[in-house]
Amino acid sequence: MKTTSIEQLVASVHGALHCGDSSAAVTSVSTDTRTIDVGSVFFALKGENFDAHDFLSKAVDAGAAAIVVEHVPDGIDFGASSVIVVHDTLNALQSFAAWYIRQLDVEVVGITGSNGKTSTKDFTRAVLSKKFKVHSTLGNFNNHIGLPLSVLSTEEDDEVCVLEMGMNHPGEIAPLCQIAKPRIGVITNIGTAHIEYMGSREAIAEEKGALARSLPDDGVLVVSAACDYADYFRDHTRARIMVVGNCRGEIRAEELRMDSTGSEFLLVVDNEESVKVKLPVVGRHMVANALLAAGVGRSLGMKLGEIAAGLNEASLTSGRLRAFDSDGVIVFDDTYNANPESMKAAIETLAELKVSESSRRYVVLGKMGELGAHADKASREVGVLAAERGVSVMTFGDDARGISSAAAESGADAVHFNTIDAAADWLQATCVSGDAVLFKGSRAAAMERVMHKAFPINN
Repeated sequence: MKTTSIEQLVASVHGALHCGDSSAAVTSVSTDTRTIDVGSVFFALKGENFDAHDFLSKAVDAGAAAIVVEHVPDGIDFGASSVIVVHDTLNALQSFAAWYIRQLDVEVVGITGSNGKTSTKDFTRAVLSKKFKVHSTLGNFNNHIGLPLSVLSTEEDDEVCVLEMGMNHPGEIAPLCQIAKPRIGVITNIGTAHIEYMGSREAIAEEKGALARSLPDDGVLVVSAACDYADYFRDHTRARIMVVGNCRGEIRAEELRMDSTGSEFLLVVDNEESVKVKLPVVGRHMVANALLAAGVGRSLGMKLGEIAAGLNEASLTSGRLRAFDSDGVIVFDDTYNANPESMKAAIETLAELKVSESSRRYVVLGKMGELGAHADKASREVGVLAAERGVSVMTFGDDARGISSAAAESGADAVHFNTIDAAADWLQATCVSGDAVLFKGSRAAAMERVMHKAFPINN
């Protein structure tokens, strides 16, 4: 974070200095007393189950240069810490981030969509790093608290800031756009993630479309040719729209081949010499995400060779189709999260994977969250698809039982377990060298517990 005076901090959050030296400065931001460094400004946020005003003494002891509060509790010695009083500490954090990003000479890229945001962000960071100094969202810090923190960790010499924008309720994307003011936007796709709260895919498209509507006249919106709502976004943005995709679009992937080590294809733009790319992950949906990143690079003037070099060296956030070998069994770790579209994409990826005639493919699935009344239908669709693709199914946890039931009814080999030990024992007894096993489920399912129990790794 660029060093910022407390006087500037007070003005940007529309607060009042209760005590302290306005000429002092802050050099980082924290909302957690465990992460405070000397020189930090600590925002005392309030939630349903916590109030950080109860921990202000810890913030002082940790060396906070400034503390932003909604009220000043009695009996606390703030020492050298400046105290700033605001009406709402969350709004203050967001206001500070909105002010801060405008002090930097940085290109902002915003990424949203139902699936693939983090992978697309990772690919985009890898591509852009071949030409620019890039800052990007850490992990999945993409909501009303995480995005401001990501913005405020941008350094003064960063040239591009790549930000994920997540949501699960109506009205959450537009405020993130107001904070970050991206000129380049990416909408990965429109699926059914969070449909329990949104009601329909049309409502999800409207919400994600807030990014398209926020882009300026000189902006660029990158979308996938496979997105059902590409034309809708085209009609609802002032920016130039760039369509990318497998075998179609302004930027294309052609001659796609996949094996357990990754996905190889030709990166193609009309009237230019194509370039070979070897992604370190498998899956057509991952190639689609990589093409979105290529579109961002292209919009910032990068050459195809630079873009390909970045994609070849990309490293994805943990739990996103990382492959490893366990005594000859190929294990795919896609445990980070799950919704109907990403589960279907995982099944398609596994089905396309080349294995020997004597080998089998297994998908190990946990629950999909935030589907509400759509959960039974989505579970059935996933199970039926697995059966159609010839993939054996294991489900783990009561909420996932509908997937294996539907798979079994459709002719697939399918089993269900409710304990980690039982699931892991079955996998160890059943899977042999040459087989491929893919694990996927929502974060609440914690499918990595089953995976590590069945296939421990030493690295």
